Amino acid sequence: MSRGRPLIGVISDRRLLEPHVYHLVGEKYLVALAEVAGGFPVALPVLPGEFDVLEALERIDGLLLTGSYSNVQPALYRAPPSSPATLHDPERDRAAMALVPAALRAGLPLFGICRGLQELNVALGGSLHQAVHELPGFANHQEDPADPLHIQYGPAHEVRFTPGGRLAAITGREGAQVNSVHGQGIDRLADGLAVEAVAPDGLIEAVSVPDAPGFALAVQWHPEWRAAQDEISIALFQAFGDACRRYRR
Repeated sequence: MSRGRPLIGVISDRRLLEPHVYHLVGEKYLVALAEVAGGFPVALPVLPGEFDVLEALERIDGLLLTGSYSNVQPALYRAPPSSPATLHDPERDRAAMALVPAALRAGLPLFGICRGLQELNVALGGSLHQAVHELPGFANHQEDPADPLHIQYGPAHEVRFTPGGRLAAITGREGAQVNSVHGQGIDRLADGLAVEAVAPDGLIEAVSVPDAPGFALAVQWHPEWRAAQDEISIALFQAFGDACRRYRR
């Protein structure tokens, strides 16, 4: 391990894989952080009980909130219960709701992806659509599970970046073609967040925290998928890695 690499904490999923409980982080996120951001990723456990995940903030130089197959619990944004088949992860929710405001206060670089964008919005007081594809006027943003992964994560639609925004500055672009692998999406935008990108149907696809003292950006798509092969993904992860290096210094 290069001692110059910033240590980047990656939130875990807590999942029962019979007969044991595991804490899981997708390898694609770790690879993007190591190979594109130039960081040293480390999984943050989301143990139940009295375990305080905030102790990690004193030791890490950045925080990544990943995507997940689980949905943020609707009770956290005062919405009706989810459909019975919905996968939830209350331990991850608890950790994310604590980590987000603490990281922002500390100026710790924060990058959210898919569920991570939704967690950021909820942690700051916003709400979510639980099933975007069921709402009139919105497109189906879900993948087809029967497709091979390269199709599921292939370009699905365009997003337009906010002129003069953080995302436009990082990428040097006005928009991009992105993948779309999600069912939830932002409904009410939290106070303190700025819209950075929008899909053709009006769904918010990226946000930033303008008043945060450090890097604070989240996207609804999955830039970690084959990140080294996509110019937008490279720009995002390199900007995040640079912010983590500055924080480390």
